[in-house]
Amino acid sequence: MELEDRIIQQFHQSMEVNAQTIEQFTPMIATASMQILQCLISEQKVLCAGNGASGSLAQHFGSLLINRFRHERPGLPVVTLNADAIAITGIAEDSGFADIYSKQIRAFGMPGDILLAVSANGRSASLVQAIQAAHDREMTVIALTGSDGGNMTALMRPDETEICIASNDEVLVHHAHLLVLHTLADLIDFQLFGA
Repeated sequence: MELEDRIIQQFHQSMEVNAQTIEQFTPMIATASMQILQCLISEQKVLCAGNGASGSLAQHFGSLLINRFRHERPGLPVVTLNADAIAITGIAEDSGFADIYSKQIRAFGMPGDILLAVSANGRSASLVQAIQAAHDREMTVIALTGSDGGNMTALMRPDETEICIASNDEVLVHHAHLLVLHTLADLIDFQLFGA
């Protein structure tokens, strides 16, 4: 019975965080989807970045836009910055880990592009520098963060979107981020291609 109780507890905690996310961030998720839509119909691209588990979420979102979400459709222009191990390790070796995304953004980012930065705590120096580089390149930032948003929150401009999951449990933050990213993929498909 102890294992079953633990399973139930895990699901209930995740549902509670997701319910709070719905109540607090539904308008912001809609706004983020419209920002991405405007970027894509303007023939710009989305650059995604995250570290560790957040990096896997960023890469998953990128694959949903490049390939498909629920239905077949043309691929959408996305670059997942944490997916290029050679670039990341080369930059980390020569310049330091904090530069792994900012150097790529300065190389690929264009005005009108979007940086989608994913971090469970908002404290990663590489993502902080990525946001700064995106601003230097006149890009818009959408940030998925957790806890209090850390240093990433301080860099967000008033016209940008941050969805900060108010939990210190990074696993629960990742659960909510995955649902937000799936919802964004659904909204983008709906707005571009219909139901």
